[in-house]
Amino acid sequence: MTDAKQQAANQMWGGRFSTGVDAIMEAINASIDFDRRLARQDVEGSRAHAAMLAAQGIISDIDAEAIREGLLTVLSEIESGNFEFSKALEDIHMNVEARLKALIGEPAGRLHTARSRNDQVATDFKLWVRDQYDAAISGVEALQKALVGQAEAGADWVMPGFTHLQVAQPVTWGHHMLAYVEMLGRDASRLRDARARMNECPLGAAALAGTSFPIDRHMTAEALGFDRPAANSLDAVADRDFALEFLSCASICAMHLSRLAEELVIWSSAQFRFVTLSDAFSTGSSIMPQKKNPDAAELIRAKIGRIMGAMVGLFTVMKGLPLTYSKDMQEDKEQVFDAADSLMLALAAMTGMVTDMSANRAELEVAAASGFSTATDLADWLVRELGLPFRDAHHVTGSLVAMAEGQGCDLPELTLEQMKSVHEGITEGVFSVLGVQNSVASRKSYGGTSPKRVREQVALWQERLG
Repeated sequence: MTDAKQQAANQMWGGRFSTGVDAIMEAINASIDFDRRLARQDVEGSRAHAAMLAAQGIISDIDAEAIREGLLTVLSEIESGNFEFSKALEDIHMNVEARLKALIGEPAGRLHTARSRNDQVATDFKLWVRDQYDAAISGVEALQKALVGQAEAGADWVMPGFTHLQVAQPVTWGHHMLAYVEMLGRDASRLRDARARMNECPLGAAALAGTSFPIDRHMTAEALGFDRPAANSLDAVADRDFALEFLSCASICAMHLSRLAEELVIWSSAQFRFVTLSDAFSTGSSIMPQKKNPDAAELIRAKIGRIMGAMVGLFTVMKGLPLTYSKDMQEDKEQVFDAADSLMLALAAMTGMVTDMSANRAELEVAAASGFSTATDLADWLVRELGLPFRDAHHVTGSLVAMAEGQGCDLPELTLEQMKSVHEGITEGVFSVLGVQNSVASRKSYGGTSPKRVREQVALWQERLG
């Protein structure tokens, strides 16, 4: 390119790149600024590959040992912060290999025998994502334990259950906490299921067609903790389902965290006062000294946007790619890195909030008794004791609710005479079901809110979670 053309390119593409198209190409092509996070996995995969090459007689034991020891030195330099990364070398694989050559010389050149950067990066990325599956499962289980602790403490505390964010029926605090334990249990199950499905090793697929060297792919798969080698070399280097599944699982989990965060934001408000969040997970206002803002909950609520955005982004990258590898796939990692970081931070913050928060039992019970929350109990009593069809019982109950509302009182505050004026068959026994404590105690069906059922579920989850 002539000087005039390069100057024109600089003007067209902006002053960010002082040296023209070479700098632009380097910037768009290089991935070392983010894929350096794969350093440990890259070294682990290369050490396994070198050991296999030696076992198969493809390289000498002496070279393999030099490579394996040299790689440990490289990793030590990286982890100690003493490694100088080069953007000119593009990625973590070439940076590691160049440093290995500087340390051990000619044997380093034998390491790349019978593999390609295509199967190398697929293996590194799988190892990294597999670690994130394990970390996410641990994070989910830690949050479940915190919620189970809350459920055990408040197994018989009554609170309002809501539909449409309006008081519906009384439930127990423990039952509400266990609802999130169940959600997170499905998250952990999805993560485990996806982890099992992705645990096939791409190493040895080489560029896309396999290799003519007599490698032992089962040996490297076992050394790296995979269940088996990937069965098709084309699919092995083209596959990013493992990352997409992780992002899918992470998005669902983050959605659950966002729902809980939303409830904590509402419950901690002055209008509800259901919970008090600890100072560690709240902030004050710069000008309103009375305020205690649930910032951690609000930030968790927002994380779903980043995580789901990463999922949509990677689906968009992968949707139109022909087999096998295209440079587009370099755009797979940053989104997954960010989503994994966001999920782990959200899980840790929510675990801290749930562990530290205090439920305000008195406020919960007052709210549980509001809004005619035992109306369904009254209707059930009319069906059970008087033999009314449920639709008739529903109509009678609605009339009694309207009467109580007109008098500015709740259902238990109506007199027997007032109730009999709506249906003469009502007896004194109706008052036994109108209190919120009686209501929740009666909900003994499997999965119901009664303290007895809550304590049973608490014990089961404590056993499962260890």
